[in-house]
Amino acid sequence: MTLSLEGRVALVTGSSRGIGRAIAVRLAREGADVVVNYVSNVQAAREVVDRIREVGRKALAVQADVARLEDVESMVAKAMDSMGKLHILVNNAQIHQGRLIQKLPPEAWDTVLKSGPYGAFHCCRTAVPHMIEAKWGRIINITSFVGLKGWPGDTAYGAAKAALVGLTKSLARELAPKGITVNAVAPGFIRTDMTSVLTEKNIQMMESNIPLGRAGEPEDVAEVVNFLATPAAGYVTGSVYFVDGGLAM
Repeated sequence: MTLSLEGRVALVTGSSRGIGRAIAVRLAREGADVVVNYVSNVQAAREVVDRIREVGRKALAVQADVARLEDVESMVAKAMDSMGKLHILVNNAQIHQGRLIQKLPPEAWDTVLKSGPYGAFHCCRTAVPHMIEAKWGRIINITSFVGLKGWPGDTAYGAAKAALVGLTKSLARELAPKGITVNAVAPGFIRTDMTSVLTEKNIQMMESNIPLGRAGEPEDVAEVVNFLATPAAGYVTGSVYFVDGGLAM
């Protein structure tokens, strides 16, 4: 069994920043060429492309809103035109909007669900045929401890992340005969742009609930995703891996 991703091509959604960025760079360091997806921040996406090229791998930045099927179809077509193949899909893109249920606008609910499970569905639907053709594939969905344990004020986000777990397990059964594995990674409290808006008091409160006593870093998540993407994880499918310092226990 090998941990090398030499000769593999990965598409990581929402990879211009945070966890997605760390995943894209980690896969490249293991040998993968990477398609970097972004919605609006082209400069940030180009910086990720530059980092990937610095380690000697090919990289391509593609703008696409995964909530729109036509955007995803165009993105995958560009990836195939540039890279010629597609083996690894990491569904990381997710918009977060949190409020108490009675104050949550219906349009916010729609936005969160469309960016998460709808986006993952669009990407899987479009990418899977190329994996079947290659007779090899890895799909890793980024869920959250919130999707399995819940969190006040996060009904939309929790619902979106829980849906990814169901998608993961059903798709894993569907694609196993094709040699394609499907797994989910559930980060806990990770230091990203999303969590940087919290007050120091709130951060300390969150960390006090983590058995390992600290917030995670995007690279902690990227390491687990990287393993699941490699040939060494070929007998792992339909599983959910918590990367949360014990928060969800």
